[in-house]
Amino acid sequence: MLLRNARIVGGDDRPVDILLKRGVVTGIGVDSAGGALSGTAQTDLGGRWVHPGFWDKHVHFTQHALARRRVDVSSASSAVDAAAIMGAAERPPAGLPLVGYGFRDGLWTDAPSSALLDAVVPDVPVVVLSADLHCVWLNTAALVRYGFGGHPTGILVEDDAFPVTAAVQAVPSAIIDEWVADGAMDAARRGVVGVVDLEMGGAIPAWTRRFADGFRTLRVDAGLYTAELDAAIGAGLRTGQVVDGSDGLLRVGPYKVITDGSLNTRTAYCVEAYPGHPDEFGLLTIPTDRLVALLTQASEAGLSLAVHAIGDEANRLALDAFEAVGCGGRIEHAQLLRPEDIARFRDLGIVASVQPEHAMDDRDVADHHWAGRTERSFALKSLLTAGVGLELGSDAPVAPLDPWVTIAAAVTRTRDGRAPWHPEQAISTEEALAASTNGVAGVAVGMAADLAVLDADPLTATADQLRTLPVAATLLAGHFTHNAL
Repeated sequence: MLLRNARIVGGDDRPVDILLKRGVVTGIGVDSAGGALSGTAQTDLGGRWVHPGFWDKHVHFTQHALARRRVDVSSASSAVDAAAIMGAAERPPAGLPLVGYGFRDGLWTDAPSSALLDAVVPDVPVVVLSADLHCVWLNTAALVRYGFGGHPTGILVEDDAFPVTAAVQAVPSAIIDEWVADGAMDAARRGVVGVVDLEMGGAIPAWTRRFADGFRTLRVDAGLYTAELDAAIGAGLRTGQVVDGSDGLLRVGPYKVITDGSLNTRTAYCVEAYPGHPDEFGLLTIPTDRLVALLTQASEAGLSLAVHAIGDEANRLALDAFEAVGCGGRIEHAQLLRPEDIARFRDLGIVASVQPEHAMDDRDVADHHWAGRTERSFALKSLLTAGVGLELGSDAPVAPLDPWVTIAAAVTRTRDGRAPWHPEQAISTEEALAASTNGVAGVAVGMAADLAVLDADPLTATADQLRTLPVAATLLAGHFTHNAL
């Protein structure tokens, strides 16, 4: 295929032709067509801008697909408000729970409780997932169904919450695969060509099934967790290994370990106590010696490592574990960091995998629960200045699976017309674009033909334009996954 009249983002603004063969960019030039390409299919881009396709380096794709069909309570400003939204929602088919998602209770003046949900939906199990997926809110019927009958509040966090989250996603595979395909198409419409899927449990077999059934919309690196580790090692799985039947699009991803909670749930593990709660420092979900043993086991088996750490103490301990093991990897989120630990990321070769839109969601909660510390929260500029590798993502469904939302948050540190939050930690558009691809610096000969065709130049876009920048087309391995040309 020949893409004619393209402008390359970061180039000299001259329209060029881009030649694609067998899924690779094989030529870029002012007149790359020549007489020998008379039979090549051509697409005129009309002077549009071309950029390497975008990767979201942290998603939970099944959760993302399910959330698109759940009751959205993210607008609720109180527990009573959220309960009212659930009470007004359409009831599910017989035998299924009523599931909501997106509540953020960090600044609510009232407390969520099973009694509030019982008052509006007494006869159907109700499960409401927090926006950060580290907490679930259940009514009495749901508490009984999921083994927590008699629970005093109906609020479950961390290891109690995760099995309930897994249980409510028990949708027949044919249905969930259809929903996943829809979600992937929407991602392609925003220029996404690949994701790192850190769905909790079963991501590799689920994606193997989808690719066997013909899915070809995204590249997927599918991760795994501790419950799957021994079986994965026994099967000889290694990070980067291509899964048969996927045309090279599905690979084994990293091994992920969760070491603390989240800010909104006040379970992120911190050096200092949460304001007003002198005995509460968050929750360390795995002892460091156990973490070292697991990272050693996975690393020696050829699996790359991804460690969830949000609080500054959790990040310090994660870095200690990486240093003890003597290998690189990624820390997922890295939301609150001690200044002295930023250089350790660089020295240990640890990538910071950060979700900038979380800063926009969490800014008020952070100002309250991390008062006096927020200048080192979502410290993107400090990380890059120190020479730390930075990868950006959404943590979808926690934030939208949309690279332009992510990039805009990283560049502007604002949303909805508010003043920028710690603008000293903003990064440039060029830096955000680079951190949103799969290590590709720009469109060049020899790269995979994974491309996003844009209706505007992101390097000259305003802050408002960045968040909604229009994508005219997306190509994966030289084939259109989205085409609105």
